[in-house]
Order: sequence, then structure tokens, then C-alpha cells
Amino acid sequence: MAKQKKQRGAGKRLRKRTSILDRLKPEEAEVVLHRVLAAHRELRAEVQQIAKSLLGEVAFECVADEVEHAVRDLGLDDLGSRAGKHSWGYVSPTEAAWELLEESVSPFIEDMKRQFELGLDAEALEICKGLVLGLYRVRNEKGNEVLGWAPDFPAETAAHALATWHEGADDKTARGGRRKQPIFPRDFAREFVPEWEDLTSSS
Repeated sequence: MAKQKKQRGAGKRLRKRTSILDRLKPEEAEVVLHRVLAAHRELRAEVQQIAKSLLGEVAFECVADEVEHAVRDLGLDDLGSRAGKHSWGYVSPTEAAWELLEESVSPFIEDMKRQFELGLDAEALEICKGLVLGLYRVRNEKGNEVLGWAPDFPAETAAHALATWHEGADDKTARGGRRKQPIFPRDFAREFVPEWEDLTSSS
């Protein structure tokens, strides 16, 4: 009996130590943050600095891992649910594969654009490098049912990512009054994506 009371007492103390902030869902935490900033505008600069620091924690190796996993996680079930006859018409396996693959990497493309919009040019480059490297790793993927229907996807999407980066970087140099075109790092291309060195040099 004494042991049970002791356990109940420990449980109560644990519940008391748990902050309500630790249990908020992401959307609830967002609402709380906006309300705090509305009530205390003097905190805005500090919060922006913290946010910028958080967004700056980008490494191309991590992005490459995420891109690789996003592509490889797609399987036959995903393809089967998208391809074939539907109420709106027929979707070929090739079309379905491209749609699925594009959806898997589009968040990374959008994140790169967002970094440019926030003035985080170095971070945008890291995302681009990660995208290219992640796609490079799956360029000759064997046994992947989805990539098997879209073998050109890795190279073509890498070219699109490079073009998107180039457009964002070129826009920044134009606004800064500089005429020199931004060049994708050749050292990175030679070391990490040697078979795509021509692709990166044309960006």
C-alpha cells in the first residue's frame, strides 16, 4: 500500500513538472507565438533572430539524405494507387511515377525558394547542393518500381533544381547591382556528383 501511494505521488509530481507548452501541437504553438508577439512587439527582433538562426541550420548532406529517402520511400503501392483507370480518366504508369516523384521533391524546391526570399542565399545553395546530391544517389537505382517508370527523373529534376537556384541567385546579384553570373560550386560537383559535372557547369 505504501509503495502504491509513493508511485501515485511520483506520478503527480511528474504531471506537475510537465509544462503545457511542451504539450502544445505545432498549430497551437504557432497561435501562441503570434499572440505573444502581438502583445510584446519588443520581442519581435529577438524572435526573428532565433528564426533566422534556425533556418540557417542547413547542411547539404542532411538535405541529400532526406531527398534520397523521399524518393526511395515510394513503392509499388504508391504507383498502383495513382496509375490506372480512375473516374476522371486513365493515368499511365509513367505519368503516375513522374507525379509521385515530383511531389516527393517539390518541398525541397519550395524551401530553396523560401530561403532566397528570406535573404538566406548560402542556405539556398546548401539545399540546392543537397537536392542534386540526393538525386545523384538514386540516378541508377535498381529495383525501384517508381523510378523504373521515370528513369530520366533524377537528372532532369537536378537540372530544374539548378535552374531554380541560378534564377534566385541571379536575381539577387541583379538587385545588388552586380553583373557577374552566379556559378554553382565546381569543387562540389567534381567531388560529389562527377558524372553530372557538365550538368552543374551549365547552370
